[in-house]
Amino acid sequence: MVNRFRSDRGLVARMVLTVFLLGLLYVAFIGVLIVLLKSVVVVIVLAAALLGAQYWFSDRIALYAMHGQIVERDEYPQLHGVVDRLCAVADMPKPQVAVANMDMPNAFATGRNQDHAVVCVTTGLLRRLEPDELEGVLSHELSHVAHKDVAVITVASFLGVIAGLIVRFAFYSQLFARGRKDQNTLAVFATIIGVSIAVYAISFVLIRALSRYRELAADRAGALLTGRPSALASALTKVDGAIARIPTRDLRTAQAFNAFYFTPALGDSPVFQRVFSTHPSLEQRLDQLGRISAELGEAAAPRKAG
Repeated sequence: MVNRFRSDRGLVARMVLTVFLLGLLYVAFIGVLIVLLKSVVVVIVLAAALLGAQYWFSDRIALYAMHGQIVERDEYPQLHGVVDRLCAVADMPKPQVAVANMDMPNAFATGRNQDHAVVCVTTGLLRRLEPDELEGVLSHELSHVAHKDVAVITVASFLGVIAGLIVRFAFYSQLFARGRKDQNTLAVFATIIGVSIAVYAISFVLIRALSRYRELAADRAGALLTGRPSALASALTKVDGAIARIPTRDLRTAQAFNAFYFTPALGDSPVFQRVFSTHPSLEQRLDQLGRISAELGEAAAPRKAG
């Protein structure tokens, strides 16, 4: 379906390459499991069932995991109004609108396509942002849906979960199949663990490289759609500062979903964590928005204080 969000060939190329490489990686991984476990049907059926469930029910799974609830227009009229306006401007179907009762200010989009998508914001975000800033955040999230990268990152991220579940199933099937662990069993376990670690490491790098680029692409497309990159920059600055003050315990709970969030739940994390972040740095995002502001003749986007 055609929409008015600015297309991004770089994003499309990266999504195709990431899916291709991850596909090869996991075909090889499943092949190794089949050879080691000598159970073709069980391994393939389990992998296919889990991947299919994630693809078809990704929106429900994400909402449940992040405590989001679908809300109607009479419950959040302003939020629905902003989404309505942006979807009309972008000429795209309106996704379902959800709210998560969390103090951490954030937002995310999920779903397999434009007709089966959800945009969710937290109560902490609604409480802290001005209307134009909220519009900037929602335009960013809607661009993920329009670019289809939300579906790609959902499936790509879940492949690691599938690998982990298959390894766990293999462990228990071998455990119950044999009363004792002989040398052959230990060798199988060691090989599976080694291969799974390699698969996870490669997936980790590929997904984060794609995730950082897609966030910049969403910032760019959202800012161009609204014509107010400074509002998005203001929201980024405000949300980043607020997240830094959220208790570390709450951030740890949210970090598993960083690839989906508008801003990662990192707080004052060590440098090495930011290097492997799912998002580009705040400075990179503000620099890009500042350039777009200059191109559009808008006042320069605000910089991070301090």
